[in-house]
Amino acid sequence: MRIYMQQRSTEDSAPRFYQIVLEPDMLSGWLVVREWGQSGAAGRVKREHFDHLEDAQKAMIEVRDAQLQRGYQVVFIHGQHAVKP
Repeated sequence: MRIYMQQRSTEDSAPRFYQIVLEPDMLSGWLVVREWGQSGAAGRVKREHFDHLEDAQKAMIEVRDAQLQRGYQVVFIHGQHAVKP
């Protein structure tokens, strides 16, 4: 599953992006990978491991909700378990 969000650009800066990806890891667990930054520039990446899919999905939705409160807007969601805001 993948959630891609953006904040609107201002006169002073390019739009900011925030991407959250849920993917299986090689040890039968799950990774929530977050990437964020300014569009057109190198971003930051954080990976978090979860043993269970349900825990990873819950963490992903919590991150999404926190970013929505910060002014990001969902641009698209991809994946069969997509949860719309």
